[in-house]
Amino acid sequence: MRTNQRLPFALLSSIAILLLIGCSIHANKDEKGKEKDVDIKTPFGSLSVHKGSGDARDTGLPLYPGARMKNGSDDDENNANVNISSSIFGLKVVAQKFESDDSPDKVLGYYEKQMDKFGKVLTCTGGNANVRFHRHDKDAPVSCDGHSGHDYEKELKVGTENNQHMVAVKPSGKGSEFMLVYVRAYDKNDTI
Repeated sequence: MRTNQRLPFALLSSIAILLLIGCSIHANKDEKGKEKDVDIKTPFGSLSVHKGSGDARDTGLPLYPGARMKNGSDDDENNANVNISSSIFGLKVVAQKFESDDSPDKVLGYYEKQMDKFGKVLTCTGGNANVRFHRHDKDAPVSCDGHSGHDYEKELKVGTENNQHMVAVKPSGKGSEFMLVYVRAYDKNDTI
């Protein structure tokens, strides 16, 4: 009976070793010793997380003139570029926070013109900053539905549930704080 109990453990251990043989993990740390970038590659796919990156072009949108990356104790955690890819599905999420001395309405006006090239731009209110994506209805247009608890007052959205751009803005001091978000989810039948 003891041999029968060891067999599942040995089998699971062997499977785990085989899966890890082709796996590589690479992590970079920032100047404070905290992990900043992580790249994991396996024979089945890859995961890449780059925190604190500040290139607005990664979102597909230009940086608002004169804006600067929002700095603060927790903001490095909110600026990230995440890629998950495999032969079955993939997901890319880029989220970055910035600040400007200009008003929220001026920032929104700028981005409404920039986002127009991606389709019909929605203006949402109520602090949603809500990004949703669905595998079953990937071509559904973005909407203002849902609430994710963020405190942004207004946002612009454009695209489909699985390929969208969003700009969320709120007042900050005499200027504004804004977040640029890009989400692209795809499956094995899509091209990126």
